[in-house]
Amino acid sequence: MEEFQNHGEISLAHYGVLFLDELPEFNQNTLEVLRGPLEENHVTISRSNASITYPCNFMFIASMNPCPCGYYGSIENKCSCRPEQIKKYINRISGPLLDRIDIHVEVSSIKYEKLNNKEKCEKSQDIRKRVNKARKRQVSRYKKYNILSNSELTPSMVEEFCKLNYSGEKLLSAAFQKLGLSARAYGKILKVARTIADLDNSEIILEKHVAEAIQYRTLDRKYWK
Repeated sequence: MEEFQNHGEISLAHYGVLFLDELPEFNQNTLEVLRGPLEENHVTISRSNASITYPCNFMFIASMNPCPCGYYGSIENKCSCRPEQIKKYINRISGPLLDRIDIHVEVSSIKYEKLNNKEKCEKSQDIRKRVNKARKRQVSRYKKYNILSNSELTPSMVEEFCKLNYSGEKLLSAAFQKLGLSARAYGKILKVARTIADLDNSEIILEKHVAEAIQYRTLDRKYWK
């Protein structure tokens, strides 16, 4: 935490992005103290003669390899790490910290054929329009609550604004039991599903929105199980 406190990165990232590359290379104690600010949106710095609290409502983004050599889990490259090395490396990131990260995504290496693919993708301008429209929807929805986005929903507000259709409720219930999700993960899935529904211009959260949100909560069960 000294590393973050001395440089003020957490507070400087207020209403911005804090990106940590090669997450397991950071001091584990430093990473663990992130748990409080991520949940409470403020950080307190204590010294011998004073304590000061700063706001830190930020988007936390991190990247990491699955092992020291980077090839654990790859179908194209052979991992050269011993099992105990992999376990030690992965366990530098604790379950409670992972639980506070809304989305976990595994990115595979890109083949040449895909890089050389001439197929047209969705234009950035179109994606930006869709995202801005979803953001405006959220700002309008929460204008009476003094928040700006789905990520800031309290548990009572999640219950009010994250309405699921019947099939969506059944899917989430089954996933909660099968994956052994925590109460915190349950709330985060609902918030992510609410955002996916907003991007899909849907006021009700449908089964497909829930299914996509659940997919973003399974990576920790693959590597940290």
